[in-house]
Parts: sequence; structure tokens; C-alpha cells
Amino acid sequence: MTDAASPGSRVAFLGPPGTFTEEALRAQPDLAGCDHVPMRSMPDVLAAVEAGQVDLGFVALENSIEGTVNVTLDNLIFERDLLIQREVVLAIRLNLCAPSGVRLGEVRRVVSFPHALAQCREWFIANLGDVDEVAANSTAEAVRTVGSLDPPAGDVAAVGTALAAELYGLDVLAADIEDHPENQTRFVLVARDGVPAPTGHDKTSIVCFQHADAPGSLHSILGQFSARNLNLTKLESRPTKRGLGDYCFIIDLEGHVDDEVVADCLRDLHASLAGLKFLGSYPAAGDAGPAIRRDAEASWRAADEWISSLRQQVRR
Repeated sequence: MTDAASPGSRVAFLGPPGTFTEEALRAQPDLAGCDHVPMRSMPDVLAAVEAGQVDLGFVALENSIEGTVNVTLDNLIFERDLLIQREVVLAIRLNLCAPSGVRLGEVRRVVSFPHALAQCREWFIANLGDVDEVAANSTAEAVRTVGSLDPPAGDVAAVGTALAAELYGLDVLAADIEDHPENQTRFVLVARDGVPAPTGHDKTSIVCFQHADAPGSLHSILGQFSARNLNLTKLESRPTKRGLGDYCFIIDLEGHVDDEVVADCLRDLHASLAGLKFLGSYPAAGDAGPAIRRDAEASWRAADEWISSLRQQVRR
């Protein structure tokens, strides 16, 4: 990957050890050998990057079941000036973890990160009945909290990773309890500055701020992409915090700011909107990503050879 990661880099992530964030982080070969710094919350991760306390931050941005992780997105939009270096998609496998000896029918309280709890709600109803849900800052913190109860509680369990259960001395009462098997979370790596070089399979993220909430405002924004045949992979709105009904639009599009057509689109948007925030151009995730990048490189080389052959025919 051509981003800010290098041997010895300090990478902050949502801790404590055993979170899905750490699992996704360790799945990246060039990040696995970095110095991993656990933080208490995702805003803490982003603040540490901006302050220069760490080189990079790794945070969850979106879940296929629960949607956007708003605390991350709002921090990137309104609180911090950071650039996305890459995205990582992880299949999420949730486990119900409890002290040794606790039986499934005895569980009356479940502790976890709110998004994780929401991803298992139907399973809770079917298998646990009426249980109390208790929010924690992360799945690993939930497992650690339940594991540290002295004496152990016979009616409390946590939702988290199998790694966290092993780290904090709990048993896995039930595995793969997520309501949807297609459960995935999108994580992003962020840095204070720098845009990774284009790969041929990239994504660009921006935030569009309107002059006013007027009819046709969104249509005029979308028209810039349609006119250039640029594909959008995500479009959502968030309140700007400036007043009721005042919204901005978060857009992910295929392509890189180094592509002429993308640069031209961003130029026009910047000139016509009240504000345009660039969140980054970075390699797109996905199993087909490497193959698409290889095909793009091969196509570029073929196109370069073609144009070179034409230019050689120019009379000097």
C-alpha cells in the first residue's frame, strides 16, 4: 500500500486489545508490525492523530447492518482535519461470552458496543428473551468488564470477539450470533496529511455544504457527477450542527483526485458550493481490488504504448 504506514509507525485504534478494530488492523500485513496504541474511544483515536501523538489512526466508519458509525463520521467532518489513507472491510462474527459455568438460559444482561448489540437483537429475542442491554465503549471493553467481575456474575454476558474472550478469561457461550451472515464493517486508516498514489481502483470521499436548503440543491450536486459519468458508491446526509434542517452531504465516488475527470468535478463543486471538504482518495477495498488494479495497470501501459506510437509519428 502506498500510504503513510511504515515500520515503526504508531497506529492508534479502539481498544482495549481484542476489539474487531484490532482484528481488522492486524489483518493488514504492513500495519501488523507497527506499534499499536489502544485508545478508549474513536474520537480519542482521531484526536491523537491530529495532535501528532500517533502517526495513524484506525477506526470503524460503517456497518452493513447498522449503517454509518456517526461518531466517527462527525469527527472527520466537523472536528478533525485528517485524510483517509485506505479502507478495510472485515466480516464480523459476534460471540456471546460469559464466565465459565454460566448457562445460556441464565443470561439476563448483555454488555457490548451499541452497534454490536443492535446487530444481534433478533438473536437475543429468540434465544434469551427479555434481556437488558448495557452499552460499553467497545466490544473488547465489554468482555474485559464482564471478565473482571469479582465474584463472577451468573447472569451477565458480553458480545465480542473470540480473541477477547480468550484474553479476558471468558467462555464462548454461542458463536456467530449476528442476525445477518453478511455482517461487515468498513474501517478506515487516517493520517494528518498525504494522499496515496492512484492505483486504478480507488475511492474518493468528500463532504458537500450547501448555500441554502433550496429545491434542486442536491440535484445540482449530483448533476456534476452524472455529467462526467462518475459512479457514486455512497450518498448520505448529516446535520451540520448549525440549525434544524441544515444538512451536508457525504459522498463516496469511484476514482482518484489525480484523475482529470475527478479533479474537474471537485473543482466545479468547490466553486459552486458553500463549502467542500476533501476526506481523501485511497485504494478501494474488496476481494477483486488487486485484480482490478492489475487490470488497470495493464490497460494504462497498453494505452501509454498506443499514445507513444502516435506521438512518434508527429513531424518535427
